[in-house]
Order: sequence, then C-alpha cells, then structure tokens
Amino acid sequence: MKVLIVEDDPLHRSYLHEAIGASLPECETILEAQNGKEGEKLARENKSAHVVMDLQMNSRNGIEAARTIWNERPDTRILFWSNYSDEAYVRGVSRIVPDGAAYGYVLKSASDERLRLALRSIFIEAQCVIDREVRGMQQKSLGQAKGFSDTEYEILVDIALGLTDRTIARRRNLSLRSVQNRLQQLYEKLEVYQNTAEDHEDGRFNLRARAVTVAMLRKLLNYSALERAEAELAEWLASL
Repeated sequence: MKVLIVEDDPLHRSYLHEAIGASLPECETILEAQNGKEGEKLARENKSAHVVMDLQMNSRNGIEAARTIWNERPDTRILFWSNYSDEAYVRGVSRIVPDGAAYGYVLKSASDERLRLALRSIFIEAQCVIDREVRGMQQKSLGQAKGFSDTEYEILVDIALGLTDRTIARRRNLSLRSVQNRLQQLYEKLEVYQNTAEDHEDGRFNLRARAVTVAMLRKLLNYSALERAEAELAEWLASL
C-alpha cells in the first residue's frame, strides 16, 4: 500500500507520517507533497496511492487537487485533514466526491486515536468517515440554509462581497438574466426583497448588494469563509 500526504506544513507532514506508520502497518511507501499541484503529480505517478489531503494550501488548494485526482481516478480514497469545518469547505468537498467513493473529513483538532481510526476505516475498510462537527455543518447547510444549490451559494457569496449582477455573470460564466433570476429566488428564500433595477454599465459594486449582505451572512457565512472568498475574488480580479 502507498499513502500520499499532501500538506504544506512540515510539522503536520511529519505528524501524519508518524500517524500513518502507527495505524497502517500495511503501508509500504509514504509519499509527501508540499502543495496541491505537487500532490496531483505524485498521485498521477503513483496510481495506487491513497491520499491524506490538507485543504488550505498555496499552489492549488486541497479541493482543486482532489477534483483533479478524482477526475483521473475516481476510486482514489481521500482523507481530508483540515482546520476548517465551515460551510464553504464542506460544500466544496461534497460537490466533487464521485459516486461510491470512500473518503473522510477529519479536523486537525481531532485526537490521535480519531485520526488513526479514520485512516484504517477509509484506506482499509473503504468506509466514509466524517467528523461530528463537520456533519453538523452539513445538516445546518441543508436546514438553516434552506437547501441552496452550489450555484446559488456561489452567487450568494459574490453578492455578500458586493459584486454587481454583471460582474457575477462574468465571473461565473452566466448570462446577466440568469444571474438576476437566481438572485430573485435567493432574495425570496432569504425573505429579503430588493429593487431589481439593473446595475450601472461599468460598475463592479453596488449599494443594493451591500444592503442585503448582513442578512445573508447571518444565515450562511462566517467570517473565515468570507475572508477566503475575498482572497479568491482578489485573485480573479488580478487575472482580468
């Protein structure tokens, strides 16, 4: 058995290396990658490897790397090992998991025993293991968030950041009318009713979006999720 560690923190890589050695005597080879891009390369070169994946990394994050790995080999078993249990990450992982895949989501704050149990359950027994806190966020997403689809959630984040309808359409590769229709549905779900007048032709931000930001953040987003969304927006703007 081969296990690939994809983690940008050297101390965390060392800890995982020891945990894998202690819990998986079947493991003959432990590979290490410092970021998602390097992880994709090693996973491609070692097709039988199971993967322990950090989520927040430079040079391709864990969700992007896992998507690529699963696209190339859907039967790969992946354990996501992360500091974060908020909705942005939970949704990001859940929407890329192939049907029937064995995977897990364990927080870095979990005990040594919990991590070792997850490693054996996923890599040996092909079971799915989700930390209780993460599972609670999944249930909250379905309940409190009133069943928003992934596309609706992405648009909701964009509006929370203050993007205009036209900029959202450009960023998400949607028509302006499609964005406005979905926004109207979002406002109804959130029970927030706003003027639907079109944005200024050259504007990127508008006051209408700012007016509903607080209501939406209270229902869906926490500050760490918003901070990451702002960083992703900055990267997108820089690429224009």
